[in-house]
Amino acid sequence: MGLNGTFNRKLNMGLIGGGVGSFIGKVHSIAACLDNRAVLAAGAFSSDPEKSKLSAEDYGVSKSRAYGSYQQMIEEELNLPDGQRIDFASITTPNHTHFTIAKAFLEAGFNVVCDKPMTLTLQEAEELASIVEKNSLIFGLTHNYTGYPLVRQAREMIQRGELGEIQAIRAFYIQGWLRTRLENSGQKQASWRTDPKRSGIAGCFGDIATHAYNLARFVSGLLPDQVSCTLKTFEPGRELDDYGTAIIKLQGGALATVTASQISHGRENDLWIEVDGTLGALEWHQEEPNKMVVRRNGQPHQIYTRAGGPYLNEFAQSSSRLPAGHPEAFFEAFANVYASVFDAMADRKVNKNTPWQKSVYPNVMDGVDGMNFITRCVESSKSQASWVSMAHPMARP
Repeated sequence: MGLNGTFNRKLNMGLIGGGVGSFIGKVHSIAACLDNRAVLAAGAFSSDPEKSKLSAEDYGVSKSRAYGSYQQMIEEELNLPDGQRIDFASITTPNHTHFTIAKAFLEAGFNVVCDKPMTLTLQEAEELASIVEKNSLIFGLTHNYTGYPLVRQAREMIQRGELGEIQAIRAFYIQGWLRTRLENSGQKQASWRTDPKRSGIAGCFGDIATHAYNLARFVSGLLPDQVSCTLKTFEPGRELDDYGTAIIKLQGGALATVTASQISHGRENDLWIEVDGTLGALEWHQEEPNKMVVRRNGQPHQIYTRAGGPYLNEFAQSSSRLPAGHPEAFFEAFANVYASVFDAMADRKVNKNTPWQKSVYPNVMDGVDGMNFITRCVESSKSQASWVSMAHPMARP
């Protein structure tokens, strides 16, 4: 058995997007290859063939496998023998392209890892989920914050009942980079993230509130019942929301709030979560990811540190690469998601019918869940924050 279980070799990665000047494409390539289980073998780095070949040099990819389109990439990779062609495609392009590209690779028989949000619409997300189920393929969604060791520690603690009955969750994602109309300056990220044609029906909520919501769902395992949401666009002339708050009634009686902002001065990437249970509470901040605070009335506050000792559960320990005191963060969390996807690919090679719906890694159902969240929040906000049902047949606990 090789380094990838049933694969006696490194997995071949294909990258779509990630051309010169890209942030998230480079993150995906580093994270996927961090544990030496995959190699970036091919890419459609840009829709411009010359730019794609130029970008290939940055990644050490042969120009012969730097394609001018994802369609060309599919066609030519399928002509290569098994073991040489790509095993999976990572999609790191703007939101509006995710569905078309993911569908094409899935229908061609390739596993897919996709950046979030998974699609532009809920209907597209549902269609992708149906294709994944029909074709028995692996689909990973990079809600990368689920890969942090202490987030996984929190999930296990909650599942084991260490916090008692979960009653309240508060999730926040606060940024300040869109305080001004940065999109008018030609800044690439701002331009597409504030454009409804390329970003979808929500701006700030589609971009970062989905992470806060997914974090709450991942940690708690609780299903949403109803949502009341208010979205606001504070910058005059901007087409999509740059601030919003949602109140979610969870099944079983718990309450959750999700607040997101991209217009808060001085805030950078401030994602954090607080969970209140009958036996204790916890708090975790993404900007200080290597510690988590656990509180119980009448007792000293406990600080859990990543790789800090035997008090960590197996899930958290197996997600750490470095000894205590050596910080791990963004790339490693991304890599943990990829590692779980690679494990699933190896397992699927042998066990075609292994259930994937409850996978550790965020899967296509989480993509449906995220698009359902965005869709219902926009619907609620347009009707004066009225309560809207979030029930969905594809939701997973």
